[in-house]
Amino acid sequence: MHVYKGYCLHRWEGVSIHRTGAERKQGGFNMSKRKKKGVSTKVFLSLLALVLVVGCAVGGTIAWLTATTDPVVNTFTYGKINIELTETKPENKKATIIPGVNISKDPKVTVKAGSEACWLFVKVVEGGTFVADKVTYSIADGWTALDATNHPGVYYREVNAVTADTDFYVLKDNMVTVSEELTKAEVNSVATQPTLTFTAYAVQKDGINTAAEAWAQVSN
Repeated sequence: MHVYKGYCLHRWEGVSIHRTGAERKQGGFNMSKRKKKGVSTKVFLSLLALVLVVGCAVGGTIAWLTATTDPVVNTFTYGKINIELTETKPENKKATIIPGVNISKDPKVTVKAGSEACWLFVKVVEGGTFVADKVTYSIADGWTALDATNHPGVYYREVNAVTADTDFYVLKDNMVTVSEELTKAEVNSVATQPTLTFTAYAVQKDGINTAAEAWAQVSN
């Protein structure tokens, strides 16, 4: 510092600033005031920035109204259809034709428990020779012939879904009727002994509107 006629010369970063003796006595100059003002501004800005940061943090934890539902779980199961064809009579699946003596025969189709609704079919195939009007049988009630011309011997019925085993007998009264008028000559004329063969089928009912459409699925 150099003193010249009441003036004091200070140097800050190459800038010369003169102040009077009165200013020296007051302990400062405009630069000191500016410096204090600059410090105050920095402190204010720092505090403002801190307030903004705190405000953002608080704003991020605002409890918005929300709601959540319980999950809805859909379980899909595969449908099924199970059937069974059984017969208890005649024993060993053999019988002797005697005039006037009917033959017990009880083929039945069972739709098993848990099966879906279905078109139920039974196909009856004759083999050998049945003496016309002398050795006969009829299909039980509830069965309908599908098409006697194009599908002879095929019968069907509609069955709803079942929760328990459900039986459907095939022959009316569970028998083959033998006429008492059957003669020995007619019996002797038979070249091949008669047979009856039964086969059961089931096709889902859902998505299939007619028995003919369902039978087409069996054929495929």
